[in-house]
Amino acid sequence: MELKDVDTTFETQQDFQQELWKIAQSEWKSGVLPSANDLARARASLPQSLANAGMGYKAARQHILDDIVPGLNGNSISPNYYGFITGGVTPAALFADNVVSAYDQNVQVHLPEHSVATDVEYNALGLLLDLLQLDRSSWYNGTFTTGATASNILGLACGREFAVKAAAKKRGAALQSVGQHGLFEVMQASGISGLQVLSTLPHSSLVKAAGILGIGRANVKNICRDDNPLLFDLAKLEAELARSEKATIVSVSCGEVNTGHFATAGLEEMLEIRRLCDEYGAWLHVDGAFGIFGRILDDSPEFASIKKGCQGIELADSITGDGHKLLNVPYDCGFFLCRHATVAHDVFQNANAAYLTASMADGPSIPSPLNIGIENSRRFRALPVYTSLLAYGRAGYQTVLQRQIRLARKIVGWVFDHPAYEVLPEVNNKEDLLDKTYMSVLFSAKNDELNQRLASTINATSRIFVSGTSWQGRSACRIAISNWRVDVERDFAIVTDVLESMAK
Repeated sequence: MELKDVDTTFETQQDFQQELWKIAQSEWKSGVLPSANDLARARASLPQSLANAGMGYKAARQHILDDIVPGLNGNSISPNYYGFITGGVTPAALFADNVVSAYDQNVQVHLPEHSVATDVEYNALGLLLDLLQLDRSSWYNGTFTTGATASNILGLACGREFAVKAAAKKRGAALQSVGQHGLFEVMQASGISGLQVLSTLPHSSLVKAAGILGIGRANVKNICRDDNPLLFDLAKLEAELARSEKATIVSVSCGEVNTGHFATAGLEEMLEIRRLCDEYGAWLHVDGAFGIFGRILDDSPEFASIKKGCQGIELADSITGDGHKLLNVPYDCGFFLCRHATVAHDVFQNANAAYLTASMADGPSIPSPLNIGIENSRRFRALPVYTSLLAYGRAGYQTVLQRQIRLARKIVGWVFDHPAYEVLPEVNNKEDLLDKTYMSVLFSAKNDELNQRLASTINATSRIFVSGTSWQGRSACRIAISNWRVDVERDFAIVTDVLESMAK
């Protein structure tokens, strides 16, 4: 079949999307994971080489629906997939993503005479700030990324630029840009021996970012309290910040990937960390992949501990988050926010490419995304964010997050009382445990033999999916509740029925 014979109308694509949506809606109820037969069939259907003559659009489409789709897991379509804090895709976001694919905008340069895409992206960023209760006058600098990993690269890169310049300023050296002259030369001129990232149980993406940026994975250090690995030891933090031979980035985990708990216990701690960073010339970064969404909750006592853990985020220099987690928009989508308007441009600007210069003939001074982020070619991933925020508003997202937290707390209370399981980190006070639980439940089986196979046995049921992990050297399971379809009573019954059957 020749390409000219393919029906490429938008209506045809929408028909296919609707068909696929109906399949997804029915299939998640049959299991979170594909069966062994479905996986084998899907793999067997894959061609060994490219045929000279194509099979045609209709046959290819049927192959996808009949062979490939049954071999995919239900990580986004099932409310009982509790791994990787995947989130789901709201109907509004799915519609917008279909538009993104159909119109295929390359959102890299702000060209107001050509497209409204960058205006929409800039507006979506503002709406996101409103949702997260971040002041537009301070925070309206940022960009959409592929996810938290890319966002953490941006955050550490901006922090690297700032911290090395701060070290040079202290020594009276010339203020040179790492983006312009390179890390080695600028560090030499500044008289420092290296950079360090100080955090508490940082996410692996932050460590990966440090490796990519020449900071080094070994220079990401845990500065936690002896009695609590999740919280900063402020005395240790100051001792590290005082090392004159190092430039420093401080990264606050909001929240920790296994427990969902926060690295600070309230505004007072964030104020003290901010004071120390200012005193020693460090950059303060917040890795808020999913924890930052706690800021959308109301001020009721039910969620006071979560709101307290999010307090003071606005004191940071940069913030990262994941849209494809609790915002429930499709992969891939993250965001990077910065309190400093020009630092990202110093690092990521495109040099000597006149054809990439944006036109500012009309509208606000919207920065071209290619000069403040990693990519020169970018998908219009902001449109699902924009559409979902318009469709559901703050109240809609509050309602979903409240259900997720209530389900997590109901499960953690049940696990706490069960003789076969233990909640991690270990606590003695159930009320305190419930109060601190966000949307993750970390637990293990008390029986070592069961615990070693617990995650795989749970997942083999295909009724729910949990992440296998470890806590302080012991195997554990994590239930991360992030899908907008959550139903507290229905899903609690499913989870506890599975866990009860494991304990028999």
